[in-house]
Amino acid sequence: MKILITGGCGYIGSHTAVELLNANYEVVIIDNFSNSKRDVLDKIKVITGKNFSFYEGDVCDKEILRQIFSENKIDGVIHFAGFKAVGESVSKPLMYYRNNLDSTLSLLEVMNEMNCKKLVFSSSATVYGDCHETRFVETIKKGTPSNPYGKTKTMIEDILEDLYHADPTWSITMLRYFNPVGSHSSGLIGDDPSGIPNNLMPYILRVAVGQLECLTIFGNDYDTPDGTCIRDYIHVVDLAQGHIKALEQLLNNEPKIRIYNLGSGQGVSVTEIVTTFEKVNNLKLNYKYGARRNGDLPAICADPTLALKELGWKTTKTLEDMCRDSYNFIIKNSQNKN
Repeated sequence: MKILITGGCGYIGSHTAVELLNANYEVVIIDNFSNSKRDVLDKIKVITGKNFSFYEGDVCDKEILRQIFSENKIDGVIHFAGFKAVGESVSKPLMYYRNNLDSTLSLLEVMNEMNCKKLVFSSSATVYGDCHETRFVETIKKGTPSNPYGKTKTMIEDILEDLYHADPTWSITMLRYFNPVGSHSSGLIGDDPSGIPNNLMPYILRVAVGQLECLTIFGNDYDTPDGTCIRDYIHVVDLAQGHIKALEQLLNNEPKIRIYNLGSGQGVSVTEIVTTFEKVNNLKLNYKYGARRNGDLPAICADPTLALKELGWKTTKTLEDMCRDSYNFIIKNSQNKN
């Protein structure tokens, strides 16, 4: 089976490429390196000992997509490509709407032309938006995300639902991620965002290696055991393996549209992440508590029951694994930069 991965050099895409190759799938990657690095291609080969096809290009470009499909018999697509920085999406909404929607529409139109109708879509728990549940199940009505990035995920889910209802020969799985952290145990690939990180773990890592001075924890007066926000964190390798399970189901069953939460089902507070990181890696972080951030809910957690029931998938890695593997990656990456 040959699988196309859009955005396959990015954080989650590269880890998924590794898991696909290890599971003996043939892999084709398209990436334009807008938020990824070219050396990831060699690192995937080093980790797996396997080769794959690569096309440098923008998923908004139908011509390169047509070239890929004409030169390869693609059995299914995993669609990661898209801009993902929440803060940047607020300041540059048009860029996010144009890129994330255009890339998806171009991909779907070319897949339709080439009669390849099996898609796994990289969605997000942000589609639950302003829902005030603390434990999210897939049947909850989607809310209104607080930022354009989240809104593009909601819009794309709507597009995919409309596409399936118009043409039930499509087989589509939408995976709603919670908070991916960690890195491959080799330390070769991991989360290395451009600029100042938006997410907690990359920020912790930059502070740990002295690239940033101090971590600010936003709010310590929430109605939680230690006063800081609780979130559901998932190791990126567990997340990647969730894509393999979703792909296997999609390739081997009748056409259908499916939605799954991919999370641990266990809430972890910000302070707990920080203290675990310090303990596992035997270091002290410079951090302080600041004011609450607008829009942050006290506690958000996945209900991953459906993924276990229908995909046979559950997380296997611990918070300690997430902290250890993340630090291993940043240390190796920092050394390579020096």
